[in-house]
Amino acid sequence: MAEEQMEEASTAAAAATPFQLQFDKPIPFQIKMAEWNPEKDLLAMVTDDSKVLLHRFNWQRLWTISPGKCITSICWSPDGKIIALGTEDGLVLLHDVENGKMLRTIKSHDVAIVCLNWAEDDLLSTPDKDDFLPYEDRTARFFPPAPVMPRIGGLSSGDTGLADENEEAIPQFCSASCQRFNILCSGGKDGCVCFSIFGIFPVGKININKIPIIVESSGKKNYQLQDASVSKVSLSRNLQKLVLLCYGKLIDTENLSHNCNTAGLHCLYLDTSIFFNRKNELHQVSQQASSIQDLVEVVRASISLISKQWSSAMNLFHEKFRALPNLIAAHGVESSSEDEFLSLLFGTRTSPALHQFLASSLGEAGLKRIAKAVDSAGREIRGIVSEHLQPAVEIISFRLAELRGLARWRSRFQIIGLDEKLMDGVTESIGMLVVQVERFSRVAATVLYLDGDSQHEESSHKWTDYVCFKIPDGSINEKNCIGVIKDSGNCCTALSMSSLSGFLLHMPDEYECVDLSFYKDNQIVLLLSERSHSDSPGRSWMVMLQTQNLSFTLLSGTFPTNIYSLQKLVALDLQLDTDYGKVRSIPHTVSTPLAVSASRGVACVFSSRRHALVYILDEDEDEDEDEDGVSDME
Repeated sequence: MAEEQMEEASTAAAAATPFQLQFDKPIPFQIKMAEWNPEKDLLAMVTDDSKVLLHRFNWQRLWTISPGKCITSICWSPDGKIIALGTEDGLVLLHDVENGKMLRTIKSHDVAIVCLNWAEDDLLSTPDKDDFLPYEDRTARFFPPAPVMPRIGGLSSGDTGLADENEEAIPQFCSASCQRFNILCSGGKDGCVCFSIFGIFPVGKININKIPIIVESSGKKNYQLQDASVSKVSLSRNLQKLVLLCYGKLIDTENLSHNCNTAGLHCLYLDTSIFFNRKNELHQVSQQASSIQDLVEVVRASISLISKQWSSAMNLFHEKFRALPNLIAAHGVESSSEDEFLSLLFGTRTSPALHQFLASSLGEAGLKRIAKAVDSAGREIRGIVSEHLQPAVEIISFRLAELRGLARWRSRFQIIGLDEKLMDGVTESIGMLVVQVERFSRVAATVLYLDGDSQHEESSHKWTDYVCFKIPDGSINEKNCIGVIKDSGNCCTALSMSSLSGFLLHMPDEYECVDLSFYKDNQIVLLLSERSHSDSPGRSWMVMLQTQNLSFTLLSGTFPTNIYSLQKLVALDLQLDTDYGKVRSIPHTVSTPLAVSASRGVACVFSSRRHALVYILDEDEDEDEDEDGVSDME
């Protein structure tokens, strides 16, 4: 009977308890920190090896990240969209709750961050004199959207502090965070507490080792903490009070030898009402400064990529021209490379050293490769300047001008550290940067693209169109032929009846033309296949012809039908052993089509073995044999 009563009492007690076990899951790792999301049923955990795991309430894991640093503290943003991680080396890492991607890296401390607290302004609490108008971002009226990080050539996130894979999320993150005023507090092992508005803009720092502390029990004597380390920080919802738990030793500032034996844990209660009384001003300045900070990173990344692009081109240039000084010295000539080329430009006689270098060491292929590298670097640099660097500098200048205007409102903004004299110096510096970027943009447009612009200007008045095609057998008197038609015209006058000319090219009987394509600079690429009468596969050839080496014949037509006859064109015989074009042997039987890219300078050939062979057209065969690409087409 006693046992039954004890069982009933135990059952009743279990039913009355407010805590119920939802599930029991084994964890194959050691957890050292965990924090629930303030808005959603999400639990963020940090393992002993500093991996961050995010789980739902039902223990479904959403993602796992490894920041690569020792995590010492964790907290959520008030809206639950951002996870803040403090590291052993003083960094605050902000990660997106949706996918765990890095949003921002902020260097707040020089030592380990042992605690974090993210407090948001209570909308019901307002200052007594809240007649200050909210900030309106006016850059959208005068500028296009702010530029993002340039991606040319790749950029690691460590170069800028921004997430390279998620740069589009940065403006959205800043905009969302700015809807309500909030402050991220971080406490360091050295006794320093840092404050960052929206978690990204540092606005203040307190060292509790330097704060005077009045102890009532000692007759209101002034004491000071020594070797203090912050253990916990908590900012009130109205942002007016800060509670600190710290370890340290109280020292009497009047009698340093007397320490009252008060070493241990202490609680400090500090006045932070400036955040409450000046939150409108802080909100406005931090929005401007955060945007400027983002744009400064864009400027740094742009300059870094410009340097990288130009250095790459110059390395190739110096590599190719490294042999010239040695040749000059070997010929016993007392001159520099610059003197030799100036002499060549002025029309004087070319020295044997320079002639040997141009004809043998450098060659036409090497010169084309250098020109292509410099031209490519110039295009990339011009794009970086016009799309990233120049817009970023102009928007920075506009935002700094707005901050300079706010700095003149001393009663409002001087108390939060917005100094008018400092703003004058910064405004002058950004103005000089705008001028320098504009000058650089003009130099890039006139020097790097002088040849291209000149050719474009000439081509706008005169052009030559080419049409190349295979002649179907039986359509004219000749067989196994190709035809090339040239149309010379002028944009200011109508085409004349005699503007068309052409020629026919007869293929050798043992070859047939598989396909052909016009390339550039009056060049035609032919794809020939050997007619094989045995079971062994035949060989193939790729031939590049210079049309200026062949004579064009005017085509006769009847007005006004504009029908031209090809019957009177004389067919020239193609000789593969002649020296009027490039000939390359292809060790495969080829098929249509022949794909030629004039912009890339390559040709793609398809073989009967389901391979794609990519050839560089502007190089000599002996120099680029290893650069031919072959890819399977399975």
